[in-house]
Amino acid sequence: MADTGGETKRHQPVLLNETVEALQLQSGTNVVDCTVGAGGHAMAVLSRTVPDGRLLGLDLDETALETARRNLDVFGSRAMLVRANYRDVEKILLSTSFGSFQAAVLDLGFSSLEIDDPTRGFSFRFDGPLDMRYDRMQELTAAEIVNSWPEGDLLRILVEYGEERYASRIVRAIRTANRGRHIVSASELAEVVRGAVPGGRSGRGIHPATKTFQALRIAVNDELGNLRAGLEAIFRMIDPGGRVAVISFHSLEDRIVKRFFLEKGRRKELTVVTRRPLVPTEDEVGTNSRSRSAKLRVAIKS
Repeated sequence: MADTGGETKRHQPVLLNETVEALQLQSGTNVVDCTVGAGGHAMAVLSRTVPDGRLLGLDLDETALETARRNLDVFGSRAMLVRANYRDVEKILLSTSFGSFQAAVLDLGFSSLEIDDPTRGFSFRFDGPLDMRYDRMQELTAAEIVNSWPEGDLLRILVEYGEERYASRIVRAIRTANRGRHIVSASELAEVVRGAVPGGRSGRGIHPATKTFQALRIAVNDELGNLRAGLEAIFRMIDPGGRVAVISFHSLEDRIVKRFFLEKGRRKELTVVTRRPLVPTEDEVGTNSRSRSAKLRVAIKS
């Protein structure tokens, strides 16, 4: 694994300035970073809350947590890192000494550390195992879904989570491939999908397997279920007046956040700060292409 400086440089936190400004952090503000990753947002948060603001960083990925530990070591005991799902934030707070908090951030994108690691199976650029787990201790992998789930369930996740117009073709191609063997690598699945999608072998535009990989990643990690439960838990536990910033990367996530904020707003349980989501500047997209689809929404607990 690369050293601290290398990891920090390689993973660029998205909408960093906008997020920190929106949270209106002050000295002594306690923050929960629900998806701490390599610690990019966490470093900025802890720098803004000196001398005694604390941060609770949560992540399911032990590799990411180890990187965050190195990157946040300079802040000493002000940073508490826990390997956990952010939907369990209430249980975590009750079982630790962290106490109350006044701000929270959710960066829903998977990190560069994950996508660039061939052994994780998140990217079709590599010939790695078809895995896609954030939490490597869980049993369900993308390979199990592709090779073992009923055809109807596989079709459903490609339609619902990938919004894939060629879902039926792709499922048929996967089942045809399964007759002779199991699909065990990310690159192998990408080739099956490429062959199933009209014009997939032209090499133009985005890779035809992009939506399939998105759908599988969401299903493996129950990302949308975690988001719904996590938002409820965070707003239940955060102090009144506390601010929550959520960075999403595709329409399914953003729709959940928008609806949650609107419904809670109608019941006067929160105030929406961002009537329209904040998006990256052209400069940020130019230096970090992975930020191009990011949207930031912020709300305040009543």
